[in-house]
Amino acid sequence: MGDIAGQEIGETRGEIRVEVPDHAPHVLVVDDDRRLRELLGRFLVENGFRVTSAASAAEARAKSAHLVFDALVLDVMMPGETGFDYARAVRADSDVPILMLTARSETADRITGLEIGADDYIAKPFEPRELVLRLSAVLRRRTQEPAPAVADPEELRFGPFVFRLDRGELRRGDEPIRLTEREREILTILGHKAGANVLREELAGQGGALNERTVDVQINRLRRKIELDPANPLILQTVRGIGYRLVVDR
Repeated sequence: MGDIAGQEIGETRGEIRVEVPDHAPHVLVVDDDRRLRELLGRFLVENGFRVTSAASAAEARAKSAHLVFDALVLDVMMPGETGFDYARAVRADSDVPILMLTARSETADRITGLEIGADDYIAKPFEPRELVLRLSAVLRRRTQEPAPAVADPEELRFGPFVFRLDRGELRRGDEPIRLTEREREILTILGHKAGANVLREELAGQGGALNERTVDVQINRLRRKIELDPANPLILQTVRGIGYRLVVDR
């Protein structure tokens, strides 16, 4: 089937065309069974998801280097690097929701997946509708999780930059980076919730929905100031269908 992504992309099935908006959750389906990948891809698109598919962990890793996904649907029993191996590698530096998909249903396998950090586990054969419901539930839980209750640090570090929350001051080494008032406001809001998802509405400031339309423009301007490659942001990331998050150094 190939990748299904982007605004106004749809799939024609007879006389039915499915339109998937750009802000829809983007799911990476990883399974060595081509037919199953295609079936899952079609079903997920019909239920409002954007889909990218991969036939192996290596292909998934290559695609993840250039795209940010909102969730992974990951087959366990793949040749070479297994789904367990790949999930373990993903969890080393990402908290993206993972739903494990396997022909195995033994309790030990489910426990292994959950211990690695998978968010849910579904055994083949399964009803596609169940997969959609489980995937939606995982995404909903993640977006509703409150940020840890910790005191705000005085400064945040990301890459070569330091942002002082108390002063609204951004520096790269000894060099001050000029920010507009709106850029400073947005970076401060994101900084107070560093690592957590922030709704676009929260970043809109006074004026609500009207100013919400300009948030994406302000984010793009900020990315040009702090990202090595603004087209593939690592620090100021998009959370599809929700808003943004600021990834800081720990």
